Amino acid sequence: MGTGFTIDSPIRVARYGISSVISLVDDTLIENVRKVYAQRYGFDYAPINKYDNDWRARRITEYLNIVDKIVTHQFNMLKNSPFEPSSEMTKYFDLLPNESAMKVIYNQMLSEADNTCKEKLQKTLRDQIQPGKIHVNIMTKIDRPNFTKDGAPLSEEYSDALAALRGYATSTVHSGIVLSAGFNRRLYTYIEEFADFYPTKEGSFKKEIILKVSDYRSAITQGKFLAKKGLWVSEFRIESGLNCGGHAFSGSGNLMGPILEEFKQKRSELIEQLGASLKEALKLKGKFIPVTPLSFRLTAQGGIGTYNEDQFLKRYYKVISTGWGSPFLLVPEAVQIDPDTMGKLTAANEKDIFLSDVSPLNVAFNNLRNSLSEIRKNQLIDKGTPGSPCYIGHLATNTEYTKNPVCTASRVYQKLKLEALKALGLPQNEFNKQSKGITAKACICSQLGDGVYINENISKKDGLFPAVCPGPNIAYFNRSMTLKEMIDHIYGRINMMPFIERPHMFIKELKLNIEQFEILLADFKAESNDKKRAVIEEYHLNLYEGIKYYRAIVSQMTEEIESSRERFLSDLDNCSTRISTLFSAMTS
Repeated sequence: MGTGFTIDSPIRVARYGISSVISLVDDTLIENVRKVYAQRYGFDYAPINKYDNDWRARRITEYLNIVDKIVTHQFNMLKNSPFEPSSEMTKYFDLLPNESAMKVIYNQMLSEADNTCKEKLQKTLRDQIQPGKIHVNIMTKIDRPNFTKDGAPLSEEYSDALAALRGYATSTVHSGIVLSAGFNRRLYTYIEEFADFYPTKEGSFKKEIILKVSDYRSAITQGKFLAKKGLWVSEFRIESGLNCGGHAFSGSGNLMGPILEEFKQKRSELIEQLGASLKEALKLKGKFIPVTPLSFRLTAQGGIGTYNEDQFLKRYYKVISTGWGSPFLLVPEAVQIDPDTMGKLTAANEKDIFLSDVSPLNVAFNNLRNSLSEIRKNQLIDKGTPGSPCYIGHLATNTEYTKNPVCTASRVYQKLKLEALKALGLPQNEFNKQSKGITAKACICSQLGDGVYINENISKKDGLFPAVCPGPNIAYFNRSMTLKEMIDHIYGRINMMPFIERPHMFIKELKLNIEQFEILLADFKAESNDKKRAVIEEYHLNLYEGIKYYRAIVSQMTEEIESSRERFLSDLDNCSTRISTLFSAMTS
């Protein structure tokens, strides 16, 4: 969800029992939003300036503590509100799924005629409700070293990822930290130093580890590494790499259905292996060993768009809950979204949402063609001054032309890189091709938060050009929604997705993988070698096996009507034909 869109989502929705995730990438944005909410709620505010002692961790801690205080206050107000129409308490229960145990008791309370019984049921409900969690996210590969004001390097515990972890670990929130985008051994080792991540004797945690993974192998590798340090993964979050917002990790053509199937089949094995390592590590550390075996939550996200898809994942793969990220970009009650970006997202179709090369991480990035960030980037290219000022530098890792690391989206880097390219004397068409790849990068680590600056009237010296990272699913919604409308859509009470021709989430992911397969083939055609051939053959095999798997389980998709299952099979046939045609062209 980027750096800014969910920066204050807990303040917006946690009192209704809805959990959300705050990105810890941009501590400058976090500090600015902390000031906004401190002033709004009357808290004391003392600025934490860059280069102050441990500034990044302290900014994060102080902001999370404020969010925790606000959510606690809001929830207590809700808990004490009456069971009356339009009250906060009523809104809490209206949003619950119809089949939830609390909703059943709530409906029983509404129909109860005896006042004494009614009051008892109301007390039961008040005692059971809980606020949503204030989760946080660290992109583990964004771990830039930091320096003093004089340019001297700080020790490794002040790097971006470790400082962010420390900021969360020393905060008052009881929630989970979502670790995404790769395996960072230094970061994972650092978690050992914080007591809140270890289990109590009863098996509970003040702070949980949530691991976002793309496949079973990644889960067991990272899970074992942590378990051997006495750290338990409370949730494995499976994400469809190409069917979600932000950075898109296509892997090797591995598809979400087969990945979830492997977790389903090997769940007990994974728990057993990690549990044995955990017990041994906790014993060596002299820490509590839980009296009951620990388990983990299996969740999924990425491209889910309908109630039927959601229910199939939960029933067939035993997924305990699902994540709906991109559609919430159309819910201003839940996220920070500026008016211009909102208008463009509601009008966007399939062609407007595309996989781009804008990310300095050199990972494909879901983008909106007419975002203000894209418009600004192209204006600068046309003026002959490509690149952006780099004021916060979280993606500054390149030292190709400079002593100190710079970002490949920065004006400094792109100027030097283009000068070096010109000096090669390449043919014009080759120069144009390579220069386009250089200037494609954009300042997403800053601009993904620009919508917050616009909404909260916070000035910014380099201008405001919001970027956005919508998943492909956003194209199938066509207007902004209230929180209740979005929740009702998720629970199948209404349908906010009017497009009949929308492909099933598995088909959409398959088609996106085929597009990536085609790109690989074009690259191989331009410059072939054995390594690239091996990659293509693996990708082709995984796509073939994925289609074979989906054909085998389509009869199990009982949430879908027969015509939808027939269309699913037809789409599989078309995709299979397309893959065969592409692969045959390469091998002929």
